[in-house]
Amino acid sequence: MSDHKKVAILVSGSGSNMVSLVESMVGDHPARPCLVLANSADAGGLAKAAAMGIATASVDHRPFKDDRAAFEAELIKPIIDSGADIVCLAGFMRVLTADFVGQFEGRMLNIHPSLLPKYKGLHTHARALEAGDSEHGCTVHEVTPLLDDGPILGQARVPVQTGDTPDDLAARVLVQEHKLYPAVLRRFAAGDKTPVLLP
Repeated sequence: MSDHKKVAILVSGSGSNMVSLVESMVGDHPARPCLVLANSADAGGLAKAAAMGIATASVDHRPFKDDRAAFEAELIKPIIDSGADIVCLAGFMRVLTADFVGQFEGRMLNIHPSLLPKYKGLHTHARALEAGDSEHGCTVHEVTPLLDDGPILGQARVPVQTGDTPDDLAARVLVQEHKLYPAVLRRFAAGDKTPVLLP
């Protein structure tokens, strides 16, 4: 069917969120995966995507040194070639420039392991514990040129338990990420930006 939205998913690592997204895009889901793209040829997510029959590509960021524009000029090619309607960042660990983000404005999503606007950037689980927070979680948001800053499309909350380490918390948050991101994508692909709130 040609009326499905096409989704490109960008990964840097094992791609566990990518797998959740791909597995959700079946049946009456309004979208289908068209590409999994990584910034390293040895990203584990590429092999998983290939095993699921999805086109894959990689653009290694390392040869570009600090020339983000040149890296992004190559990164964007497979996305354009795939005809993607929606771009999902799923553990993609490169900060994208405003020029790149602007080309997909309003159709690029990211998942972030904190309850934004808290804890933008890295080490979110340790920061939540250091702050003594009673709850933590994850957020799916539209990508804008500002880091971890776009309109919130969904959040899932995870209680912080006594004795939690950052790894404990990360593992429990990841379980929720795998529920939240597919739920948000399904709604977003159907044209609905009402936030998905999981308890």
